[in-house]
Amino acid sequence: MQPKRPHQIAVIGGGVAGLAAAYYLRRDGGDLAQVTIFEAAPRVGGKLRLGEVAGLGVDEGAESLLTRRPEAVDLIKDVGLGDQITHPVTTSAGIWSRGALHQLPAAQVMGVPVELAALAGTGLLSRGGLARVPLDRVLPRTRLSSDVPVGRYVAARLGREVVDRLVEPLLGGVYAGRADELSFAATMPELADAASQHRSLLAAARRVRAGGGPTTTAVGPVFAGLPGGVGRLPAAIAAGAGATVRTGATVRELRRTPGGWRLLVDATTDPGSADRQWVEADAVVLATPAGPASRLLGIELPGIAAELATIDYASVAVVTLAYPRAAMPALPGSGFLVPPVERRAAKGVTFSSAKWGWVAAADPGTVLVRVSVGRYGEEQDLQRDDAELGRLAAAELAALVGVRATPIDMLVSRWGGALPQYRVGHRNRVARIKSGVTRHRGLAVCGAAYDGVGVAACIGSAKAAAAGILAGLGQAAGAEPPAEPTAEPTAEPPAEPPAEPRTEPRTEPWADAASVG
Repeated sequence: MQPKRPHQIAVIGGGVAGLAAAYYLRRDGGDLAQVTIFEAAPRVGGKLRLGEVAGLGVDEGAESLLTRRPEAVDLIKDVGLGDQITHPVTTSAGIWSRGALHQLPAAQVMGVPVELAALAGTGLLSRGGLARVPLDRVLPRTRLSSDVPVGRYVAARLGREVVDRLVEPLLGGVYAGRADELSFAATMPELADAASQHRSLLAAARRVRAGGGPTTTAVGPVFAGLPGGVGRLPAAIAAGAGATVRTGATVRELRRTPGGWRLLVDATTDPGSADRQWVEADAVVLATPAGPASRLLGIELPGIAAELATIDYASVAVVTLAYPRAAMPALPGSGFLVPPVERRAAKGVTFSSAKWGWVAAADPGTVLVRVSVGRYGEEQDLQRDDAELGRLAAAELAALVGVRATPIDMLVSRWGGALPQYRVGHRNRVARIKSGVTRHRGLAVCGAAYDGVGVAACIGSAKAAAAGILAGLGQAAGAEPPAEPTAEPTAEPPAEPPAEPRTEPRTEPWADAASVG
């Protein structure tokens, strides 16, 4: 019997999702899975990237990982960094509202309160806004027969102030989006499920907090990081994967062939390749943002490409500022969020030197602060050049918490099209996309566009994509491959939204968010 030919698998996109997909393909496929990663940028890692401010290494994008989804921590351990996992010194976070900092309510689910006494103690709501909240207990049920905008639903149950002062900044810290446009089912899946079973939203939130879903039953620290930055992770995954990595290689076209797929690769910055070449592959994993994935599937799967094209993105920037410690006031916890209703340029601030012990230890005389700028539909501040944007961030910090000193250094990290917007109907949209993709053997998608924007969620989607690819290729090994459809099927929306991985509410800007094609 002749030995089996290794399968040639192309991964398009070298962000953390693409790297993780390659890792799992190689780990589980062994020598029969020969994997090549095609990344258009000169480096892999996507929105996980390391920079330097005042001689200190910093994360420019996501700077922590969610532990209550196991995928990221498990992968860190798999690639040999498990003994280096660290946790925040403090996760005490607040909201800047009406000219002052307020602590987040101790018990809340992405801004939806659980205990009214705790909410009242924060001072976030006016007397009228606070009095409106308990009416939720006597109002008629608000039906959830289909997906709804999270902001409008919460406002109907608890009043507009809860949305403006709590839900909006927390959602903005994760998606940089708008609560009145984002999907309740996609952004708060556990709470949406509980709300469909309870007349009161307060009761639904209490159930979720009490352990009504998989993410709320875990114990221990919610966030994790790595000394030196989470940006160290991509190189470790790439090394552990043992895949061929081609940077500066843009895939321009994707075509079906009788045995798999053909990729037109533009490698003008790859000195080892011709300017353009066709590459044959048995299978392809699309680990790009929705826009590039749509363009690549436009010829072969136009219906799926059209669905992908409807997923929009928000652009943001992270400005990291360095100050002399002697010039800084006492740092109020790990950071705070700023509601859009305040009309400030900053949407969130993280005090890295207070949050991470390794940052403080690297230079005790310097304080590092991250200021997040940019919301969906508010890109005007991002049009400033780096120097001007840095000055704006420093001015915001002075106005918000009284930091009057001049920064000794700064770093502006721009993330254009970084965060997908999970608008109403997102879960059904993703179900249609995946249903259409899986009908074509040797094709899978993964990344932030689908089931979660956090690093752990992206790794989870990559693991599922790799498993699907290997199952399809294994099914064909030693047998005739299944007949391919002659036309793209029409995927009808499912009657009920499919179950999907849950995402834990996050309370800090860019805590775990990473658009990682």
